Amino acid sequence: MAKNALQAQLLKAGLVDSKKAKKISKQADHAKRTGDSESIETKKALADAQAKKLEKDQKLNQEKQRVLEEKMLRANIVQMIKQHQINDTSGEVSYQFVDHAKVKKIAITQKLYDQIVAGHVVIARLEDSYALLPRPLADRINTKMEGFIVVSNDTSEEAFEEDDPYAAYVIPDDLMW
Repeated sequence: MAKNALQAQLLKAGLVDSKKAKKISKQADHAKRTGDSESIETKKALADAQAKKLEKDQKLNQEKQRVLEEKMLRANIVQMIKQHQINDTSGEVSYQFVDHAKVKKIAITQKLYDQIVAGHVVIARLEDSYALLPRPLADRINTKMEGFIVVSNDTSEEAFEEDDPYAAYVIPDDLMW
């Protein structure tokens, strides 16, 4: 038995047999029950929403991964500083330096003072305090992540020669102060 007028007309005209009409009506009923009769626009909108959600989730995961890698790198640098810091620093000579627009002071030995001034030893930030590090290690740390090195006296004279506005003037040898 045909459910709509068009099916009835097609059956009377002999264009469709009764088996095929039953099959089509069953497919239509099944589509209505399962929701397969959604329009193409709805399916497209759903696919677009899923794609946007997937892209957003991927961006969030990348950001979380970047933050995690930064934390791991920071922890590795702190561990390197703790392992390689110069421990025998207590002395009677005070060295003053600027950190975050504040003048800080540490008591060190005369030998360490001379090495800091010469640029062989560097002062690095270690959590709430400071640590003295050899120059090669400080350079490696600075290439990995900046912000740990507080005092780094660079003794290269090339930098002074390039920026020196009085480089063209000759200083006489017999000048007395």
